[in-house]
Amino acid sequence: EQPIFTTRAHVFQIDPSTKKNWVPASKQAVTVSYFYDVTRNSYRIISVDGAKVIINSTITPNMTFTKTSQKFGQWADSRANTVFGLGFSSEQQLTKFAEKFQEVKEAARLARDKSQEKIETSSNHSQVSSINGTDDEKASHVGPADAQLKSENDKLKIALTQSAANVKKWEMELQTLRESNARLTTALQESAASLEQWKRQFSVCRDENDRLRNKIDELEEQCSEINREKERNTQLKRRIEELESELREKETELKDLRKQSEIIPQLMSECEYVSEKLEAAERDNQNLEDKVRSLKTDIEESKYRQRHLKVELKSFLEVLDGKIDDLHDFRRGLSKL
Repeated sequence: EQPIFTTRAHVFQIDPSTKKNWVPASKQAVTVSYFYDVTRNSYRIISVDGAKVIINSTITPNMTFTKTSQKFGQWADSRANTVFGLGFSSEQQLTKFAEKFQEVKEAARLARDKSQEKIETSSNHSQVSSINGTDDEKASHVGPADAQLKSENDKLKIALTQSAANVKKWEMELQTLRESNARLTTALQESAASLEQWKRQFSVCRDENDRLRNKIDELEEQCSEINREKERNTQLKRRIEELESELREKETELKDLRKQSEIIPQLMSECEYVSEKLEAAERDNQNLEDKVRSLKTDIEESKYRQRHLKVELKSFLEVLDGKIDDLHDFRRGLSKL
């Protein structure tokens, strides 16, 4: 036997008790190979895990390799009375293994057809030789009736033996077909169950997808709200910067006011001094007014003295007017302060 194709996969066998669940035949991925037997003209799938043979399946034309998922395939072996399953690491490896299975299956069918043709040809040749030999004996040797009956009996026995052999062969093939049909029915049921399971998982995934889409929409809405909040924060930052600028201006004004407040006590003291001088001036003014009244009285009493005092009074009035003007200027200055 020579290996013609090799790959690696996880090997499973159907549970013989339930006929539904898979039982792992290897703890890890092992080598799975196609072998061709030149002497027998047959093909086998062989896999060995350590010293244990976990797959020894002869390929027949009645076998079918079924892909149950993207990375899992199976086939039924009626001789081993089990169903083998292989789990691959990629869909590409599964596709290559399935294509090779189909090639090997076709080669096994051609080998079976050739072997049947050879058997039928040899059988027909032996029958023709036997019949021809009997005719030659009849032509050359005209025997008694017993010899003819014996010859006919021998031919009937040969035909009966061949018929029995053919019946047994067809019965065996029919039994093989029935077993293969049962395995295929089981595999079909398992595939249907797997399909239902995948449908349920697909429905769950679709619901999960819808939920995730809704979640994405919510997150997008939250992102929009965050962007709006960022814009508001940007506006608030600009407003804070403006307020800080105004605050710095106010602080500058406050410093100026504080400097001015330091001058206020001096101004107050000056104001008090001016007030005291104003009061003194008012007292002087009152005294002067009293003197003016007394002088007017003196003028009325004595016109004589008026002539002599006119010049003095005039000069005195001029001085008084100057003082009054100074007083009024002082008042205006005080009111301005």
